Amino acid sequence: TVQQRRAFHDYFVTHLPSSSLAPDRPSQHHYPRNQSQPHSGPTRSAAHISPPGPQQQHATRDTTIVRIPIRGAKHHFGASVSRGSRPDQEDAYQAGTIDIPAFAPRQPRSHAGRAQSGAAGAKGVKSGSGDPQVFYFGVFDGHGGSECSDFLRERLHGYVEEAALLFGMESSLKGEATADAEDADSEGGVMGEQDAEDLQRSLVGMWKETVGGYFKRFKPEHFPAIANRDSEHNSTKNNSSVEAVLTYAFLKADLDFTIAQAAKHTQSQDHPHPSSLDDPVLSDRPLNNDDMLFHPDKPASQNLRRKRPSASPDLKAPIGGTKRFRGGSTASIALISTPTATPFWHPASPSTLVAAHVGDTRLLLCRTTDGKAVPLTTNHHPDAPVEETRLRRYAATFVTDSFGEARMGGLANTRAFGDVSSKRVGVSAEPQLTTTHISPAEYSFLVLMSDGVSGHLTDQEIVDVVKEAKTPAQASDDVVKFAVDVAPESADNATCLVVRLGGWERRGEGGGGSLGTKEQRDFRRADAADPRRSR
Repeated sequence: TVQQRRAFHDYFVTHLPSSSLAPDRPSQHHYPRNQSQPHSGPTRSAAHISPPGPQQQHATRDTTIVRIPIRGAKHHFGASVSRGSRPDQEDAYQAGTIDIPAFAPRQPRSHAGRAQSGAAGAKGVKSGSGDPQVFYFGVFDGHGGSECSDFLRERLHGYVEEAALLFGMESSLKGEATADAEDADSEGGVMGEQDAEDLQRSLVGMWKETVGGYFKRFKPEHFPAIANRDSEHNSTKNNSSVEAVLTYAFLKADLDFTIAQAAKHTQSQDHPHPSSLDDPVLSDRPLNNDDMLFHPDKPASQNLRRKRPSASPDLKAPIGGTKRFRGGSTASIALISTPTATPFWHPASPSTLVAAHVGDTRLLLCRTTDGKAVPLTTNHHPDAPVEETRLRRYAATFVTDSFGEARMGGLANTRAFGDVSSKRVGVSAEPQLTTTHISPAEYSFLVLMSDGVSGHLTDQEIVDVVKEAKTPAQASDDVVKFAVDVAPESADNATCLVVRLGGWERRGEGGGGSLGTKEQRDFRRADAADPRRSR
């Protein structure tokens, strides 16, 4: 049997002193005590709590395991959105924890001992499986409407969890779990894992059969069963790695969304039934005029049809609304895993960040030593060398619009969810994956943004604005405000997420701090506010 799936956890679990009168320790970074709730989940067992450090063993007061809503923890996370000059808000974002095994490399015992000693006072909590919590952050930029970006916000994390379950993804920390954790896992039933190679081949076969075109020769890079079918080293590839899981989740979510839209018939107010014989124009069209794929009537899986708690989204609701949605969405998500239960934002905690990216949303890191912006993603535009090579191989054609921007079939992005009409020419949701192993305090913060921010600001301007803020919450507001201010007449929907990392307290020390772009930013603000600019 497959374990029951649950609603998205938009909170993290940690320790707080039981007495509300006692001041928080500095290492706890001002957790919002007034928003915390007692946690009664499986993490209450001693096996799921990180072992105390040397200084913790002499603690004189008890602690309570609580849930902290991540959107309310302004010292750890900040999110800001703006509609800009657009009539509707099509961006979306998500932040919380997901239930997948840890993928951070296991630390040598000598390093783990030093990390625990350095992290004394920062108690973390592990997940119900015995692994440290895996954090999930995502930003989704819709175009043509918000149906696709809303779908990704509500369900993409479910596809990731389901893929990890089906692939039988194993923890990178296997062997460190306690006997109690193993017993708790065995009581939950046998995981519904299937053969990962068969799942990969089945999904690619569905794309080939249902969509065709570009996908007839589609070989995802991180599907060893497909990409290395003829390789002698195929047996050494990990078919259940986090990269394979994320690739499967993205492609499966996109396939379900695509099939769901193709199965709907285009309706209008005047002609609710396009095939009606009462209209001489419509009746003269071919019967398959409204078909968009090979098998448009094939139902989408709707993902996770198992019974779920009442707090979960209604998975029986039509994907993308009741009418056919021809738009789509770009997406960038970041998963952060730690080898111990010490949270990733602690200065002594190492972590591993995996970024999965489609389109022109963007992820940035700020390096602590020199204060430089480190991009984790590249825009998937027709003029990008990687995309140009990928698509010209299948005879795709590009055009240049009046602004000098390359486009493919009218689209600025060559990878996206949705965009059903352009699937057969190569608009894919195969993610670009980047894995970053972060040493303690190596990076100060992570920024996720839509193109309403990155389209107007340089990478270094963005990180320098964040450096000047006191908290991630203030930083996200400042970035969005600056992006809207410098482009008041053409401001797109703007979304920015700022996530605190281990080097946050030293964010202004590297290089010239925030002074590197200060003069440039001041000039841009003054120029945008100049009334002569609009003449």
